[in-house]
Amino acid sequence: MTELVPPHGSKTLKPLLLTGDERQRELARAAELKSIPLTTREISDVFMLGMGAYTPLEGFMGEKDWRGVCEDMKLESGLFWPIPVTLSAADEVAGAIEIGEEIALCDGESGEILATMKVSEKYSIDKVFECNSVYKTDDEKHPGVQKVLAQENVNLGGPVKALSEGEYPQKYASLYLTPEQSRAEFIKKGWARAAAFQTRNPMHRSHEYLAKIAVEVTDGVFIHQVLGALKPGDIPAEVRTAAIQAMIDNYFVPGTVIQAGYPIEMRYAGPREALFHALIRQNFGCSHLIVGRDHAGVGDYYGPFDAHKIFDEIPQGSLQTQALKIDITFFCKKCDGMATAKTCPHDKKDQISISGTEQREMLSTGAEIPKEFSRPEVVAVLREYYNSR
Repeated sequence: MTELVPPHGSKTLKPLLLTGDERQRELARAAELKSIPLTTREISDVFMLGMGAYTPLEGFMGEKDWRGVCEDMKLESGLFWPIPVTLSAADEVAGAIEIGEEIALCDGESGEILATMKVSEKYSIDKVFECNSVYKTDDEKHPGVQKVLAQENVNLGGPVKALSEGEYPQKYASLYLTPEQSRAEFIKKGWARAAAFQTRNPMHRSHEYLAKIAVEVTDGVFIHQVLGALKPGDIPAEVRTAAIQAMIDNYFVPGTVIQAGYPIEMRYAGPREALFHALIRQNFGCSHLIVGRDHAGVGDYYGPFDAHKIFDEIPQGSLQTQALKIDITFFCKKCDGMATAKTCPHDKKDQISISGTEQREMLSTGAEIPKEFSRPEVVAVLREYYNSR
């Protein structure tokens, strides 16, 4: 029998999403409760809690969990956890809520009730402390820092009952997989070792090369797309999906790749987020996470391999899912193929570096994209999108 890595800190997954009659009863009850509007990040966290991707969390973090995660990446229980999962409320709103009271959590734009929560704690937060701990900066230009500084002054902690998955199961019907479903797919394929590849961009030749290295050393690769809120200029998920599928269909052995998506919103926390991505992929059943150059980074806030180093700095046993660390990849004209800094002895002038940012710029200006940079089938999908805008 195929044995996958266990969920993080638990023998079983802990999805918080109610279904069927239980969900309908809770929705009716929630309509009578005080409601709190959620930010896009908090909405994403509700969906992740609902699907069990944040196992074993039972809701939004209380003060001891929040502080422990910020200070040394540990929950109050001692369990490893690298990124805070919190809900904030304005002073006047929090002041009107009693400890032990149940509230409804709503989409701030549509008003849809997404969850209920029993408030077990209310606590003030030090936003600059959180930013410097998690992001290693309090620079307001950092997109993750911006989100934290924009939070309200009080956090509400307590267990959550999720009531919605949003538009994801319908909008991305062929892509959206819960941890329970991904584990079932791995077992169906006979995979015991699966490597996750995190992406919010279409895959160019460097990404393809990373995925193929993963296929060589595991049973298959799980190309796992970000479906939550993205940065301005990012390519929509449905276009990404078509482009990635064109690559899979033409350049991978059938049965070695599963393409899927999940509703996380990127925090751009660099090394800490790499650990968080590994923890989440453990819940999805992955034994490895591909960690390339500047994983989950933004700008120049982190060194290109800080996300590699941090896996060696955490206590042994913190995570079951391990980092598959891969050096900078490029096309070498002398090697006449893809290579890394570890495998190619040639001069930089012979190496064609590949980046998603550069590819987007070439697409937006109509520039020719060399075959060493991206597969023609992938480029065709992307050109159609850019020409239609």
